[in-house]
Amino acid sequence: MELEGAVDDKVPVGVVGASSLIGGCVLRWIAQQKRTAFAFSRSVRKINGLNRENWYELGDGGQLHRTAPSTPITHWIYVAPIWTLPAHLPFLLTMGARRIVAISSTSRFTKAAGSGFADHGENQIAQQIADSEEFFQHWAQECGIDWIILRPTLVYGFGGDKNISEIARFIRRFGWFPLLRGAKGLRQPIHAEDVALAAIAALNKEDLRAHVFNISGGETLTYAEMVSRIFLACKTPTKFIRVPLLLFKFAIIFLKFIPRYRSWNSSMAVRMNEDLVFDSEEGRRQLGLSPRQFVLTDLDLPKL
Repeated sequence: MELEGAVDDKVPVGVVGASSLIGGCVLRWIAQQKRTAFAFSRSVRKINGLNRENWYELGDGGQLHRTAPSTPITHWIYVAPIWTLPAHLPFLLTMGARRIVAISSTSRFTKAAGSGFADHGENQIAQQIADSEEFFQHWAQECGIDWIILRPTLVYGFGGDKNISEIARFIRRFGWFPLLRGAKGLRQPIHAEDVALAAIAALNKEDLRAHVFNISGGETLTYAEMVSRIFLACKTPTKFIRVPLLLFKFAIIFLKFIPRYRSWNSSMAVRMNEDLVFDSEEGRRQLGLSPRQFVLTDLDLPKL
C-alpha cells in the first residue's frame, strides 16, 4: 500500500508504543517522508532515520524518564495496547495533543463474552478493549480532541507478531500443524506496515474525526489456506494433522508446560472454523487504503 499525499514536515508526530511491531513501521514511514517524530515507549530501540534524541522512555502512568520535548506535539499515533491509553491521556493532553489516532483490534468482538468462546482471559481482554475505546471517545469529546480508532484484523509482519509467527515457529519445529476438522473459518490477515500506513493516512486527513474503522488485509482466505501459505513461506511441505477438539484440549494441558505455548487454549482450535471477517470497505475508501495480499516474504518470518 502506498502513502497518498504529501506529508507536512512542519507538524511533528508523537508515537506511543514506538518499540512495538506497528510502532516501528510507523516510525520508518515518518522518517521516509522527512517528518519529525517523537517516539515514546517503555524501552528504546534503534530505528533508521530517527534521531535517538527524539526517543523517550515512558512509564505506565505517563511519567517520562527525562525532560519532555520542548516542542508541542499536537498529532499522535497510539500503537501501544489500547487498554493502556486511558492512563496516558493526561500526558498527551499536557504535550498539546489535538488529534489522536489509536490502534485497537477487532478482538473486541471476536474474543468478547457471548461471541461463542468461553476463555476467561480472552473475554477480559475484549472487555478491556471495549472499555478503553469508549473511555477514549468520551474523553476526547469532552476535551475537544479529534480522534480516530483503527481496528485491524489479524496483524502480522517482520516476524514480530504473536499469531502468524507462532504458527511459523511451530511448523519449523515440528514439520506439521494441527487443524480442527476442515479449518474453514475465514481470515483477513493484514501486514503491520499496512496498519502503519492506515494510521498515518488517518492522521493526515484533518477533515476526518470521531470515527472508527475496521481495517483488514487485501484478501480473505480460510484458516487452512492461510496456514498453507505459511508452510510455503517456510519452504516446508504442507502437512496437516486433523485433531478432534477433545484431543486438542488434552494436548493444550501439556503444551502449557512449554513457555512459548502457555497462551494457547482450546478456543484457538474452535475459532479455526469460525469466520472472523469484517467489512473494511469504508476505511479503504475514506483513507485511500490498498493493503497487500497475504504473501509472506522471508522478512515476515521469525528468525531461527
